[in-house]
Amino acid sequence: MSGAGTRLGVGTRFRLDGETVEVVEFASLATGMEVILKDARDRLVRMSVRELLTSDRAEVIPEDRGPAADDEGDLVSVVLARLTKEERKDVLERAEHVRETLTGYRSGSVELARPGEPRPEYAPGLSLGKRYAAKASELGVTVRSVERWARAFVESGEAGLVPKRAQAEGGLSHADPRWVEAAEEVLGEYEEESRPSIKLVLERVEARLEERFGPKVVPLPKRTAGYRWMHELDRRHPTFRLSTKRNREIADRPTGVYGKLRPTRPGEYVLMDTTRLDVFAFDPVTLKWVQAELTVAMDWYTRCITGIRVTPVSTKAVDAAAVLFQTYRPRPVPENWPKEAAWPDHGIPRGVLVEAEAVHGPVTGAVGPAGCEVDVLPSVARVLSLPEQPSAPAIESCNDEQGDDDADGLEELGEELDFYATALKDVDDDE
Repeated sequence: MSGAGTRLGVGTRFRLDGETVEVVEFASLATGMEVILKDARDRLVRMSVRELLTSDRAEVIPEDRGPAADDEGDLVSVVLARLTKEERKDVLERAEHVRETLTGYRSGSVELARPGEPRPEYAPGLSLGKRYAAKASELGVTVRSVERWARAFVESGEAGLVPKRAQAEGGLSHADPRWVEAAEEVLGEYEEESRPSIKLVLERVEARLEERFGPKVVPLPKRTAGYRWMHELDRRHPTFRLSTKRNREIADRPTGVYGKLRPTRPGEYVLMDTTRLDVFAFDPVTLKWVQAELTVAMDWYTRCITGIRVTPVSTKAVDAAAVLFQTYRPRPVPENWPKEAAWPDHGIPRGVLVEAEAVHGPVTGAVGPAGCEVDVLPSVARVLSLPEQPSAPAIESCNDEQGDDDADGLEELGEELDFYATALKDVDDDE
């Protein structure tokens, strides 16, 4: 593992406000500890140690290279993050024993001494050898173990006290990449199958590696390590710990990143939604009170309502089509309305975006980016001969290119809308 740290003292260099400065002196004042800094032109600056270490103006220039991606071990933060609650508790307890051995205090500081510290067998005046022997006798381990703990603690802090076994449990970095690849393939094959045992999966992984690379070419883990690695792979591909139904639902999730559409102009996207109102309407035919639903189309960029319709009981495809038609052909403005109250024309959407579950994937050949994003509208899109494209969460981006056939396509779309609007007028309410 690797760690990083720089000792603050005379000669330590900082980058302060873009210039390189060096600590030349410390000053203890009534207000606190301060440092004297000297820049490249021998100008002196005085500032508090607290500000030097916490301010965004200053940045320490380390003397060593520090941790890097090509280091042999893992970072200290990674090693500690892998530990379970019980393992972390054991490491912290061992660190207290090591600090008591080295300093005489479990906290490592005389200012935070606990009652009865330092104990006589760990008094600072005793040699380290005697303190090592006293701690080994107290914990029931060998003196070499205590010396090894102390050396690891001095080099890497608490992370140096993490046992090798716990470090091996943490990640699959110790496993052969070919073994990990084969294990993920085998786990993926059980997405639609019943829950297997870890032993069966390990046997199938071993057989696949022998068939693909030959016998004993890829190093295989021992039984205990294999079980640990399988439990970690189970977090990526749930197979052993959850119910079979739940594992199938997780496997069916979209693999792509959830996208987000961002409107940049009026008429680019129109959002449609239907909600049930908290009011009842009186049906003059059946003489009954029924619930009403409100369907609204709104331009995403201008937040302008481009279509609205109230329907009794539930909204059908013909109602959604009527709201969509209002977006294509805004209603005429009443004569008593002022000109500024006219409904703005946001243009004709080029496609309808529906949920991925409503269709069998995207349909290619859309002529433009503008669209109407709705919850479920595949039937309306098919009736109006509009292209269907998967909506959020599956959609990631839209194509902003426009072809040369836009004018012809708009003419055909307008004719179909006129025909469909005329047909709607002749349909009875029951139909």
